[in-house]
Amino acid sequence: MIAENPSSRQPSQRWSPAHLAALLAANVALALGPWLVRLADTGPVAAGFWRLALALPVIFALSLREPAERRRVSGVTLALVAGAGAFFAVDLASWHIGIGMTKLGNAAVFGNAGGVILMVWGLVAARRAPHPPELVAVAAALGGAALLMGASLEISHASFMGDLFCLFAGVCYAVYILMLKPARARLGQFSLLFWSILAGLPILAAASMLRGETFVPHDWTPLLTLAMSSQVIGQGLLIYSLRNFPPLVIGLALMAQPAIAALAGWLAFGEVLSGHDMLGMVLLGGALAAARAADRPVQDPNSSAGR
Repeated sequence: MIAENPSSRQPSQRWSPAHLAALLAANVALALGPWLVRLADTGPVAAGFWRLALALPVIFALSLREPAERRRVSGVTLALVAGAGAFFAVDLASWHIGIGMTKLGNAAVFGNAGGVILMVWGLVAARRAPHPPELVAVAAALGGAALLMGASLEISHASFMGDLFCLFAGVCYAVYILMLKPARARLGQFSLLFWSILAGLPILAAASMLRGETFVPHDWTPLLTLAMSSQVIGQGLLIYSLRNFPPLVIGLALMAQPAIAALAGWLAFGEVLSGHDMLGMVLLGGALAAARAADRPVQDPNSSAGR
C-alpha cells in the first residue's frame, strides 16, 4: 500500500500494454476484496487480521531486497509508523464490519473515499481556495454520498450504518497516509508496509476477540485469497503500474472498483442496484477521478489508490 517517495519519480506517461494490464488487474483484485470478506467463515475484524498476517511473510521477503539503511526504523519514525499502523487497523476493522452491513458496491466506494478526503485536507493545509476540478470533486463526492446513503436508509437502518462504517474507514485510511508522509523519505516502500502491518496486527486481534468473533477459520481459502489478491497482488501491481500513468488515468481506473464489487454483490448475493445507487457510484467515482486530475504536484501513488 506504500509506494516510493513521490519526489523521486514522476509518472512517465509512456506506458505499455503490460502497464495497463497491471493497472486493470490491480483494480480487479482489490475490488474482489469485499466479496472475499463476506465468504470468510471468521468474523469481519478477524478477516482483516488474517489478510495482513498471511501477507506479512511475503511483504517481509520483498522488504529484504531494499537497502539496509532503508529498512531500519527508530525514534520518531517508529512512532509515526506505529501510529499509522494503528489507524490502518481501525480502517480495516471498520471497513470489514461495514462490508457485512451494506452493499458491496457501496463498501467499495466509501472505503476508497480517502482520495477525496486527502484532497480536502490538502486545501485546508495549504490555506487556499480550491481550483475548479477540486470543486467538482467535492461537489460530486457530497452528491454521490447523499444518494448512496439515502438509498441505504430506505433499505434498512443497518445498511445506512454499514455505509457510515465504510466512510469512517475511508477517513482512517486518509489519516494513515498522512501519518506516514514523514517516514517515506527514510524507509523503503515494503519496509514501511511491513512495520505498519506489524503495528496493526495486535489491534485487530484484540478487537476481534473483544467482539467475540470466530477467529480461526475452518476454510482458509477465502482468507488466503484475500491476503494474496488484495494485500500482495493488488497492491504490488499498483506499485508497479501507478508510476507509469498520469493522475487522471489512475482515477479513471479506480472507478472500476465499485462497478466490479457491485457486479460481485449482484452475482453472489443478489444485491440489486437502484438508479440512485448507480448515479451515486458514478458521482463518487467521478469525484475520485477529479481528485486525481487536480493532484499537482504528483502525489504519492497510493494516497488514494484503493484497497
